Amino acid sequence: MGRASLVGAAAAAVAVFALSAAVKAEDGPIKIGVLADMSGVYADIGGEGSVEAVKMAIADFGGSVLGKPIEVVSADGQNKPDIATNIARNWYDSGVDVITDIPSSGMALAVMQLAKDKKKIALVTSAGSSDITGKACNAYTAHWTWDTYAMSSGTGRTIVQRGGKDWFFLTADYVFGKTLEQDTAKVVTANGGKVLGQVRHPLGTSDFSSFLLQAQASKAKVLGLANGGTDMTNAVKQSIEFGLQRDMQMVALIGFISDIHSLGLKDAQGLMLTEAFYWDLDDATRAWSKRFYDKMHRMPSMTQAGAYSGVMHYLKAVKAAGTRDADQVMAKMREMPINDFMTHNGKLRIDGRVMRDMYLFQAKKPSESKSEWDLYNLVATIPADQAFRPLNEGGCPLVK
Repeated sequence: MGRASLVGAAAAAVAVFALSAAVKAEDGPIKIGVLADMSGVYADIGGEGSVEAVKMAIADFGGSVLGKPIEVVSADGQNKPDIATNIARNWYDSGVDVITDIPSSGMALAVMQLAKDKKKIALVTSAGSSDITGKACNAYTAHWTWDTYAMSSGTGRTIVQRGGKDWFFLTADYVFGKTLEQDTAKVVTANGGKVLGQVRHPLGTSDFSSFLLQAQASKAKVLGLANGGTDMTNAVKQSIEFGLQRDMQMVALIGFISDIHSLGLKDAQGLMLTEAFYWDLDDATRAWSKRFYDKMHRMPSMTQAGAYSGVMHYLKAVKAAGTRDADQVMAKMREMPINDFMTHNGKLRIDGRVMRDMYLFQAKKPSESKSEWDLYNLVATIPADQAFRPLNEGGCPLVK
């Protein structure tokens, strides 16, 4: 056999193997991958809690769809796009139908491109970059829970409308922090407020004293914290030492219930932040959250609730479509309203943005709290069309 014949035979063998693997995957169980941060900075908002939330969704759905069992695989993406991409590629190639959680924006942007290439589905429930439904959007990705636009626009507009007109920003000195500050500043000024100044701090700094003194000297009434994680919590703790909370309203532009729980209400009291979910909103959120608490011994974050919500809607769409084909399932996901304990009559837009109400909360005073996780007072409900970016402004190529 000549060289050309050998090459042709090898190519044919590869094609046959690929076809047989695809057929085997199509005949196998429905597989859901949870690509999370299991031990790093996002473990509390996702991690094993997201895995458990997905398992709860599968159990509540009934454990099977289209006559096939539903299985879960999980892995630690370590918040590194290259590691996450390798895991996602192996999963998609071995029959995983949908990947969810995906905590960092770098991971999400990489995995969603792979989902597009493989014609599989990505349900981003933890990462927040608004580029996911903007210039990077694709037909196989849904951005389920929150994004940076909602945090800056919904929070900024609502607080200005409630009288918080003079702002000063304490900003982490990297792209994410700068973008968050700039987006919020635009909203503040567009709604009649003023930005009296800003100061930028190194990522991971331990000493905020000089930055907080500048904020105090500005005489602003609102301190917008355009940072997150330990930077946000450390800034709040140190602001108390300088007495800023007596004269300034502290606003966390990115914050989660785990941050408030970690801070404790003695330090967090009065802090305002926006979330997509809170366990104590109503009877339905309390009932689901109690089930989650019984398994995880902590109340769920909005991203963990989002993992449940996204997977449940996906499974309903698979059943309604009568197939696991990604194009048909995504079409059903956009067609069907999203209704569960987290979302009421929500809608998946063409750009991948899930339209749902957001909520502005204020951390309670210690004297107001009745239990360990009784942390928030609801200040305002922000309607979806006010919370999220208008469809024609994101630059999504799917929007005509």
